[in-house]
Formats: sequence, structure tokens, C-alpha cells
Amino acid sequence: MASSIIDLIKQQVSAQTGGIQIPPNVKDKVLNGLSDSIFGSLTQTVAKTGGIEQIKSLLTGKTAAASSPITALAGNLFSNNILKNLNLGNVLNGKLTALIPVIMGKLSGILKDQDGDGDVDFNDIIITLKGGNKTTTTGGGLLGGILGKVLGGTR
Repeated sequence: MASSIIDLIKQQVSAQTGGIQIPPNVKDKVLNGLSDSIFGSLTQTVAKTGGIEQIKSLLTGKTAAASSPITALAGNLFSNNILKNLNLGNVLNGKLTALIPVIMGKLSGILKDQDGDGDVDFNDIIITLKGGNKTTTTGGGLLGGILGKVLGGTR
């Protein structure tokens, strides 16, 4: 079965945060916050004019993750909706925020070598980002749950 964009984001967040000492009492909030912020930036982008092309450019590696407005939006969502509520200090906040371009860079290029038998289907990604549930793994209302948390809803 094909991996979903949500699975890929969670895998990269987990892999990239391994070397950072995150206090145990907030680790789940930080990991979920990173995943939700990245996913939230993609869902907000897909709804904008030209957003699908921006996402495709990022995921095929044509746009560098570090210079992508999608990455910048993920950083803003994470800082404003997660980090400012956790009081982790500037050093840890900086380390965690610096992971976003790295994680986005790992996602970048996932469609680059796809020839029909890859793990990720761009159409499935777009369906997921638009709120469909073809490849969701979280159950329930995808946008209501994940995006609601990112945009300051219930946590």
C-alpha cells in the first residue's frame, strides 16, 4: 500500500528530532506540532491559487525546501501555534525551528524519480491535502483534527 504524505511527514519528524533533547513532558506536543505545522502549511498552500504547482515543485525537488514559501509557512505555524505556548527557551526553539527546512528537504524530491511504481502518488497527496480521505491515516476529519490543532483549535 502506498505511503501517505502524513506518514512521510511523521517519519521525517521522528528521524530528524532524534538528536535533540526535548523535555519528556512536551515531546509529544513538539513532535505532533512539527508534523501538524508541516501538514498545515501544505493544506493552506493547496487552497491558494497556484498552490498545487508550488507543492509539486517542492515535492519534485524543483524548488529548494529552504527557499520555499511552504517551508516558511510551516515555520511560522510551528513558532506561533506550538513553540510560543511551551516556553522551551530560545536555544531549543531555534534548534526545533531549524529542523523544518531539513524535514521539508527530505520530503522534497519524493516524486522526482517516480515512474508509476513509487511509494507516493501526487494525486493521492492532493486529495489528502484538500481534505479527502483516500490516504489518510489519522481517522476522523483530517482538516478538522490536524489543521484545527495547527490553527489554534483544541489540542
